[in-house]
Amino acid sequence: MIGTASFWMLAGHDCWKEALAAEARAPYKPQYFNQREWAFLQAACERIFPQDDHGPGADALGIPEFIDRQMDTPYGRGELWYMSGPFQEGPANLGYQLPLSPRELYRRAIAGADEYAQRQRGHLFAELETEAQIELLTAFEGGAVHFGDLSARGFFEQLRQNTMEGAFSDPLYGGNRGLGGWLMLGFPGARADFMDWVNQEGAAYPFGPVSISGETA
Repeated sequence: MIGTASFWMLAGHDCWKEALAAEARAPYKPQYFNQREWAFLQAACERIFPQDDHGPGADALGIPEFIDRQMDTPYGRGELWYMSGPFQEGPANLGYQLPLSPRELYRRAIAGADEYAQRQRGHLFAELETEAQIELLTAFEGGAVHFGDLSARGFFEQLRQNTMEGAFSDPLYGGNRGLGGWLMLGFPGARADFMDWVNQEGAAYPFGPVSISGETA
Protein backbone atom coordinates (compact mmCIF):
# COMPACT_ATOMS: atom_id res chain seq x y z
CA MET A 1 0.00 0.00 0.00
CA ILE A 2 1.06 3.59 -0.59
CA GLY A 3 1.98 5.07 2.74
CA THR A 4 1.89 8.85 3.17
CA ALA A 5 0.75 12.07 1.52
CA SER A 6 4.36 13.21 1.29
CA PHE A 7 5.19 10.18 -0.85
CA TRP A 8 2.36 11.02 -3.24
CA MET A 9 3.47 14.64 -3.54
CA LEU A 10 7.07 13.65 -4.20
CA ALA A 11 5.86 11.21 -6.83
CA GLY A 12 4.26 14.09 -8.73
CA HIS A 13 0.62 13.49 -7.77
CA ASP A 14 -1.65 16.27 -6.60
CA CYS A 15 -3.79 14.06 -4.36
CA TRP A 16 -3.92 10.58 -2.91
CA LYS A 17 -6.69 9.46 -5.30
CA GLU A 18 -4.42 10.15 -8.29
CA ALA A 19 -1.61 8.24 -6.60
CA LEU A 20 -3.81 5.21 -6.01
CA ALA A 21 -4.96 5.28 -9.62
CA ALA A 22 -1.36 5.49 -10.86
CA GLU A 23 -0.36 2.58 -8.66
CA ALA A 24 -3.24 0.50 -10.00
CA ARG A 25 -2.09 1.08 -13.60
CA ALA A 26 1.50 -0.04 -12.95
CA PRO A 27 2.37 -3.74 -13.35
CA TYR A 28 2.25 -5.36 -9.93
CA LYS A 29 5.38 -6.99 -8.52
CA PRO A 30 4.73 -9.46 -5.69
CA GLN A 31 6.31 -8.51 -2.38
CA TYR A 32 5.99 -11.79 -0.46
CA PHE A 33 5.68 -14.61 -2.98
CA ASN A 34 8.62 -15.68 -5.10
CA GLN A 35 8.29 -16.25 -8.85
CA ARG A 36 7.31 -19.92 -8.58
CA GLU A 37 4.79 -19.27 -5.80
CA TRP A 38 3.36 -16.33 -7.72
CA ALA A 39 2.83 -18.49 -10.81
CA PHE A 40 0.96 -21.07 -8.72
CA LEU A 41 -1.19 -18.39 -7.11
CA GLN A 42 -2.14 -16.79 -10.41
CA ALA A 43 -3.13 -20.14 -11.92
CA ALA A 44 -4.98 -21.50 -8.88
CA CYS A 45 -6.96 -18.31 -8.25
CA GLU A 46 -8.05 -18.19 -11.87
CA ARG A 47 -9.31 -21.77 -11.66
CA ILE A 48 -11.28 -20.97 -8.50
CA PHE A 49 -12.65 -17.68 -9.87
CA PRO A 50 -12.54 -17.94 -13.67
CA GLN A 51 -13.63 -15.34 -16.17
CA ASP A 52 -17.02 -16.12 -17.71
CA ASP A 53 -20.07 -14.44 -19.19
CA HIS A 54 -20.90 -12.90 -15.81
CA GLY A 55 -17.67 -10.96 -15.42
CA PRO A 56 -13.88 -10.94 -15.02
CA GLY A 57 -11.82 -13.67 -13.40
CA ALA A 58 -9.19 -13.64 -10.68
CA ASP A 59 -6.37 -12.25 -12.79
CA ALA A 60 -8.39 -9.34 -14.16
CA LEU A 61 -9.72 -8.55 -10.68
CA GLY A 62 -6.22 -8.50 -9.15
CA ILE A 63 -6.97 -11.30 -6.68
CA PRO A 64 -3.38 -12.64 -6.54
CA GLU A 65 -2.23 -9.09 -5.81
CA PHE A 66 -4.75 -8.83 -2.98
CA ILE A 67 -3.48 -12.07 -1.41
CA ASP A 68 0.16 -11.03 -1.77
CA ARG A 69 -0.55 -7.73 -0.04
CA GLN A 70 -2.32 -9.51 2.81
CA MET A 71 0.76 -11.59 3.60
CA ASP A 72 2.58 -8.55 4.98
CA THR A 73 -0.19 -7.49 7.37
CA PRO A 74 -1.07 -8.53 10.95
CA TYR A 75 -3.57 -10.91 9.36
CA GLY A 76 -0.95 -12.58 7.17
CA ARG A 77 1.45 -12.92 10.09
CA GLY A 78 -1.24 -14.42 12.32
CA GLU A 79 -1.03 -11.58 14.84
CA LEU A 80 -4.81 -11.22 15.11
CA TRP A 81 -5.53 -14.77 16.25
CA TYR A 82 -4.88 -17.06 19.18
CA MET A 83 -2.01 -19.14 17.82
CA SER A 84 -1.20 -21.49 20.70
CA GLY A 85 -2.14 -25.17 20.94
CA PRO A 86 -3.76 -27.58 20.97
CA PHE A 87 -3.99 -27.81 17.18
CA GLN A 88 -6.46 -30.25 15.67
CA GLU A 89 -8.95 -30.41 12.84
CA GLY A 90 -12.38 -29.16 13.79
CA PRO A 91 -15.61 -27.90 12.24
CA ALA A 92 -15.46 -24.66 10.27
CA ASN A 93 -17.42 -22.73 12.90
CA LEU A 94 -14.48 -23.10 15.31
CA GLY A 95 -12.31 -20.94 13.06
CA TYR A 96 -8.66 -21.26 12.11
CA GLN A 97 -7.06 -24.33 13.70
CA LEU A 98 -3.54 -24.51 12.24
CA PRO A 99 -0.20 -23.73 13.95
CA LEU A 100 0.92 -21.78 10.87
CA SER A 101 0.21 -18.15 10.10
CA PRO A 102 -1.45 -17.60 6.69
CA ARG A 103 1.85 -16.56 5.11
CA GLU A 104 3.56 -19.68 6.48
CA LEU A 105 0.66 -21.82 5.29
CA TYR A 106 0.88 -20.46 1.76
CA ARG A 107 4.64 -20.97 1.56
CA ARG A 108 4.55 -24.58 2.74
CA ALA A 109 1.39 -25.56 0.93
CA ILE A 110 2.36 -24.11 -2.46
CA ALA A 111 5.62 -26.03 -2.30
CA GLY A 112 3.66 -29.16 -1.39
CA ALA A 113 1.14 -28.60 -4.17
CA ASP A 114 3.87 -28.23 -6.77
CA GLU A 115 5.61 -31.36 -5.55
CA TYR A 116 2.33 -33.26 -5.75
CA ALA A 117 1.67 -31.92 -9.26
CA GLN A 118 5.12 -33.04 -10.40
CA ARG A 119 4.61 -36.53 -8.98
CA GLN A 120 1.15 -36.93 -10.46
CA ARG A 121 1.46 -35.03 -13.75
CA GLY A 122 5.16 -34.43 -14.34
CA HIS A 123 4.95 -30.63 -14.21
CA LEU A 124 4.56 -27.78 -11.77
CA PHE A 125 0.94 -26.79 -11.13
CA ALA A 126 1.18 -23.55 -13.14
CA GLU A 127 2.57 -25.44 -16.16
CA LEU A 128 -0.42 -27.79 -16.43
CA GLU A 129 -3.43 -27.42 -18.71
CA THR A 130 -6.56 -25.91 -17.22
CA GLU A 131 -8.42 -29.21 -16.84
CA ALA A 132 -5.49 -30.83 -15.04
CA GLN A 133 -5.27 -27.88 -12.66
CA ILE A 134 -8.98 -28.20 -11.90
CA GLU A 135 -8.59 -31.92 -11.24
CA LEU A 136 -5.76 -31.32 -8.79
CA LEU A 137 -7.64 -28.56 -6.95
CA THR A 138 -10.64 -30.89 -6.73
CA ALA A 139 -8.40 -33.55 -5.19
CA PHE A 140 -7.04 -31.01 -2.70
CA GLU A 141 -10.58 -30.02 -1.73
CA GLY A 142 -11.60 -33.66 -1.30
CA GLY A 143 -9.45 -34.17 1.78
CA ALA A 144 -7.47 -37.27 0.76
CA VAL A 145 -4.31 -35.37 -0.24
CA HIS A 146 -1.71 -34.24 2.29
CA PHE A 147 1.47 -32.24 1.83
CA GLY A 148 3.47 -34.02 4.51
CA ASP A 149 1.64 -33.27 7.76
CA LEU A 150 -0.35 -30.46 6.15
CA SER A 151 -3.89 -31.07 4.89
CA ALA A 152 -4.36 -30.00 1.27
CA ARG A 153 -8.02 -29.44 2.08
CA GLY A 154 -7.16 -26.91 4.78
CA PHE A 155 -4.99 -25.01 2.33
CA PHE A 156 -7.63 -25.14 -0.39
CA GLU A 157 -10.24 -23.68 1.94
CA GLN A 158 -7.86 -20.87 2.92
CA LEU A 159 -7.08 -20.13 -0.72
CA ARG A 160 -10.77 -20.15 -1.69
CA GLN A 161 -11.68 -17.84 1.18
CA ASN A 162 -8.91 -15.36 0.31
CA THR A 163 -9.87 -15.54 -3.38
CA MET A 164 -13.45 -14.55 -2.56
CA GLU A 165 -12.20 -11.76 -0.31
CA GLY A 166 -9.98 -10.46 -3.11
CA ALA A 167 -12.88 -10.49 -5.57
CA PHE A 168 -15.28 -8.52 -3.39
CA SER A 169 -13.24 -6.39 -0.97
CA ASP A 170 -12.73 -2.68 -1.49
CA PRO A 171 -10.20 -2.01 -4.29
CA LEU A 172 -8.12 -0.10 -1.75
CA TYR A 173 -6.73 -3.49 -0.64
CA GLY A 174 -5.53 -4.58 -4.07
CA GLY A 175 -8.34 -6.76 -5.38
CA ASN A 176 -11.74 -6.07 -6.99
CA ARG A 177 -9.89 -4.16 -9.71
CA GLY A 178 -12.10 -1.67 -11.52
CA LEU A 179 -14.82 -2.58 -9.00
CA GLY A 180 -15.55 -5.56 -11.24
CA GLY A 181 -16.59 -7.80 -8.36
CA TRP A 182 -19.10 -5.26 -7.09
CA LEU A 183 -20.48 -4.71 -10.59
CA MET A 184 -21.21 -8.44 -10.83
CA LEU A 185 -23.10 -8.31 -7.53
CA GLY A 186 -24.81 -5.01 -8.12
CA PHE A 187 -23.27 -3.79 -4.86
CA PRO A 188 -23.20 0.02 -4.46
CA GLY A 189 -19.98 0.06 -2.45
CA ALA A 190 -18.95 2.61 0.14
CA ARG A 191 -21.55 5.30 -0.46
CA ALA A 192 -22.09 7.41 2.64
CA ASP A 193 -25.84 7.85 2.45
CA PHE A 194 -28.61 5.52 1.28
CA MET A 195 -31.52 7.20 3.08
CA ASP A 196 -33.26 8.18 -0.17
CA TRP A 197 -33.47 4.48 -1.07
CA VAL A 198 -34.61 2.97 2.24
CA ASN A 199 -37.94 1.09 2.18
CA GLN A 200 -38.21 1.20 -1.61
CA GLU A 201 -38.75 -2.52 -2.02
CA GLY A 202 -38.15 -3.72 -5.56
CA ALA A 203 -36.85 -0.38 -6.83
CA ALA A 204 -33.61 -0.63 -8.77
CA TYR A 205 -30.71 1.33 -7.30
CA PRO A 206 -29.62 3.69 -10.10
CA PHE A 207 -25.99 4.40 -9.18
CA GLY A 208 -22.87 2.35 -9.76
CA PRO A 209 -20.43 1.33 -7.02
CA VAL A 210 -17.89 3.64 -5.40
CA SER A 211 -14.84 2.63 -3.35
CA ILE A 212 -13.44 4.07 -0.13
CA SER A 213 -10.89 5.98 -2.21
CA GLY A 214 -13.62 7.55 -4.34
CA GLU A 215 -13.01 5.31 -7.37
CA THR A 216 -16.14 4.69 -9.44
CA ALA A 217 -16.93 2.03 -12.00
